Amino acid sequence: MSEGNAGGTRVSRRKFLVTSGVVGAAGLAGCGGSSAGGDSTATSGGDSTATSGGDSSGDSGMNTELLDAEGSSTVYPISNKGASYWNANAPPSDGEYWGSNDESTVPGWDDLDTDMNLADHFASLYGFEPTGQRSDPPYNATVSLSHSGTGCKAVRDGLVDIGNSSGPITAELDLSEEEASENYVDHVVGRDGQPVVVSSDIYDAGVTQLTGEQVRQIYQGGIENWSEIGGPDQEIFVIGRSEGSGTDTSFRLNMLGSADASMDGVNTRFGQNQQVAEAVSNNDGAIAYMALAFTSDSVQPIGIDFDGTLYEPDKNAENTIFDSAYPLNRDLHMYTRITDDTPDGTDLREGAFLNMFLTNFGQTVFVEQNNYIPLPTSDIESEAAKLPDQA
Repeated sequence: MSEGNAGGTRVSRRKFLVTSGVVGAAGLAGCGGSSAGGDSTATSGGDSTATSGGDSSGDSGMNTELLDAEGSSTVYPISNKGASYWNANAPPSDGEYWGSNDESTVPGWDDLDTDMNLADHFASLYGFEPTGQRSDPPYNATVSLSHSGTGCKAVRDGLVDIGNSSGPITAELDLSEEEASENYVDHVVGRDGQPVVVSSDIYDAGVTQLTGEQVRQIYQGGIENWSEIGGPDQEIFVIGRSEGSGTDTSFRLNMLGSADASMDGVNTRFGQNQQVAEAVSNNDGAIAYMALAFTSDSVQPIGIDFDGTLYEPDKNAENTIFDSAYPLNRDLHMYTRITDDTPDGTDLREGAFLNMFLTNFGQTVFVEQNNYIPLPTSDIESEAAKLPDQA
């Protein structure tokens, strides 16, 4: 594994931003809001004195400044729910969010050998002093909601510690693979089977699957009415994500062949998955692409036939959109930046936080419970190898 940085006197690469009073779009994770795709009700840090201003550090000399992330609305349910749990720092007697009691046990708890509070446990693995107090982690975490391209630019410009993206940073920032590997560390925390969805009226009319070619023609203006592909005589309302979003970038790459492929058939675009889901729910004849976490009974994912193989929105199907072989399957990224202060690209705060997602607990609670696809063991091991050495 790479060598870690204790960072005792390191000046934050976001210090100028924080001291100027700039606040992210979503504010502190868990403060007055829950994760978009999850069930999280854990709140953030009470009377915690670890804030975003200046060189906050504990008695150990460890850097305990606020850990901040920004970007993709697709990655947001995972990242924000994780930050909410982190900031709550629940004790092992909780049983619902962390640990075990007579009524419940948190998934993955049996794999963890600890009697510490949640954030205390993961932070202590990297040398941070545990607080032993609920709602008072060794340092706080915050996640702001924007777009993949915005998150990648923010980590590039040193405005945040972690840039969340549902598209590769090479496409988001127009970088070569070599440039990306020289400047960033790509932490993959889960996968999304990126479904194509239709409004309930179209699904109920019998359009429960399409071919990849039909989807391509819809988005490139070759098919404009549902009757052309076995549906009702109704104009297709084609919804896309905003250009620059990771969902849009991934869809173009995987479905249309390139990140800048034309999409002449699109009627309207929305910046966030939540807005896409609402538009599909409220408009007849609609079709869209989005993240799995935002599907519902009124936003129905359909099967897609790629070259004779039908991938269905059913985990028990022979071929499913939850399989890694599904052509629209994509990695969910949390990028950190290689700097003079962090030559290995990930400091100890980032390492401790990211490590939480690379456990059975993290994959179940933050990834799978948000309807995303957990990483296989071999991938978890390779992702863990990117983190700093534990204390």
